[in-house]
Amino acid sequence: MGKDYYKTLGISKGATEDDIKKAYRKQALKWHPDKNKSPAAEEKFKEIAEAYDVLSDPKKREIYDQYGEEGLKGGNGPTGEGPGNTFTYTFHGDPHATFATFFGGSNPFEMFFGRKTNGRDEEDMDVDDAFGSFPGFNMNGFPRDGPQRRKQDPPIIHELRVTLEEVFHGCTKRMKISRKRLNPDGRTMRTEDKILTIEIKRGWKEGTKITFPREGDESPNTIPADIVFVIKDKPHPHFRREGSNIVYPVKVSLRQSLCGCSVTVSTIDGKTCNMKITDVIKPGMRRTVAGQGLPLPKNLEQRGDLVVEFDVNFPETLPSNAKDVLKRHLPT
Repeated sequence: MGKDYYKTLGISKGATEDDIKKAYRKQALKWHPDKNKSPAAEEKFKEIAEAYDVLSDPKKREIYDQYGEEGLKGGNGPTGEGPGNTFTYTFHGDPHATFATFFGGSNPFEMFFGRKTNGRDEEDMDVDDAFGSFPGFNMNGFPRDGPQRRKQDPPIIHELRVTLEEVFHGCTKRMKISRKRLNPDGRTMRTEDKILTIEIKRGWKEGTKITFPREGDESPNTIPADIVFVIKDKPHPHFRREGSNIVYPVKVSLRQSLCGCSVTVSTIDGKTCNMKITDVIKPGMRRTVAGQGLPLPKNLEQRGDLVVEFDVNFPETLPSNAKDVLKRHLPT
């Protein structure tokens, strides 16, 4: 007959995830060889780690509940990924790695075993009492934030290039990342891919940051880094932006700049508008079409402006008769 993992942890078959964690914490601390000097402690400590390794994993637990230890380890449990595929489990064999992973890589015994509290040895204390007596852990046996908490790796920054049309309409980006994850033994690593979904909101400005907390590489001794995407504009063939305004450069000839002209201007949403200029156009002169820019991030009902920026195309040379005409008619 196979092992009864529920009995090993002292819980019922309908135990919740929190029940399993609490049971492992209590049993592991009770039978840890550094505290328990019984000859059976080492083997018992290993059995507790294996029971937790199976019952804390939904897939392993489901197969164990249906087929028992023999089915779990003998390959009789289906993976659910296709006909004929089976799942075979083997405990990694290092209960100390499971213990270290559970407690975030720290050794709680240095904090509460081997000293006295209220005049009695910790050896005589109940495990639940021990956790309640020390600031590093809560009553569920999990580390609180404090001076000994793990440090987080620096954020990983990625540029996210978007078109002005995507900023105008809003869009969804899906970014694939590869990251390292700890295996259940708490020491070896695996590489896995993940798709991060980013909702680009209408009107977002260049430099806007989107943060995915703790999606970086795992390691035994640090907290995974945050993944941060920073919005950057893709170069546009016709426009550039200044905040929520759209700048539209227009080239005019010297004749048009002096005599006036009409220009057809495109907008970011595909419309056009006509603009008649009667003033002398100087290089860099601007005219504004109100409300035809990008949506304002804090008020999407309003938009920035379309700014038409004129560039005067001066001729490389002029014939002599043209120069004479200009000399006679242009002011000095």
